[in-house]
Amino acid sequence: MAKPVTLIAGPTASGKSALALELAERDGAWIANADSMQVYADLDVLTARPSPDDLARAPHRLYGHVDAAEPWSVARWLSDIGKVLDEARDAGRPLVIVGGTGLYFRALSGGLSAVPEIPEEIRTRLRAEAAETPSVALHRRLAEVDPPMAARLEPGDTQRILRALEVVKATGRSLAYWQQQQGPVLVGPEAARLVLAPPRPWLHERIARRFRMMVEAGAVEEARCLLARNLDPDLPAMKAIGVRELGPLPADLDGLDHAVEKATTETRRYAKRQETFFRGQLGDWPRLDPADTAAWQRVLRGGA
Repeated sequence: MAKPVTLIAGPTASGKSALALELAERDGAWIANADSMQVYADLDVLTARPSPDDLARAPHRLYGHVDAAEPWSVARWLSDIGKVLDEARDAGRPLVIVGGTGLYFRALSGGLSAVPEIPEEIRTRLRAEAAETPSVALHRRLAEVDPPMAARLEPGDTQRILRALEVVKATGRSLAYWQQQQGPVLVGPEAARLVLAPPRPWLHERIARRFRMMVEAGAVEEARCLLARNLDPDLPAMKAIGVRELGPLPADLDGLDHAVEKATTETRRYAKRQETFFRGQLGDWPRLDPADTAAWQRVLRGGA
């Protein structure tokens, strides 16, 4: 009998979505997204979201439901996935949660730090000030109001410094305090867990091939459309790999090969960071080499 919940993590292009789809078809399960970029409606091709054929094979949840102007967060994803877990349970359907954002899985099965929502006016004001203030000066300001967090952060880490300033301004408490207050665990030991751990040469070849396929499927046009919206470049969606590399290309696509190579290199670096996180934070999860066909088939026969 299938587990009620199966968690599949893995680096980009490792084949985790294909495995999730096979398990969903085998067990009559739903599939839910745990990738922080695949939530964005504007990033269909560049994030390799499930194709129409894939969507027809099994019900999918939390894909492409967020506008790129929204700064989605792990807290908002947890709220979404909690509702999907309830819906699947009420419907009597197993759920496969799949993606490459390790923080989502850690929060799902370990609880999220209970940092309160920051009022938009505080966030807007601080970020406007930061645009005219050197990062070192922001770090000095943080040291005055929140010495523990300032000691943790480098003076050049502007985004995290701003986050710490926002929290202490909005709540009167250090971000370090809130990080110690864990929220509820949504998925417990009853869930099956799996991390795809492919050989690096195998993964690199797949990354290169997939990015070329993305270009053929319209990645350049998608990147241009997103840039044409003139959104805040600090928004998460604007930092998706391929947006900055492909979007500025001229109409005749001069320099396409260079841009693709640059984006491919960035994707490989991102995959390495994912693998480091999985080893450090999901170290007790079983590993599966997706290049090992026999091991893949054993998972399908015996359950994840």
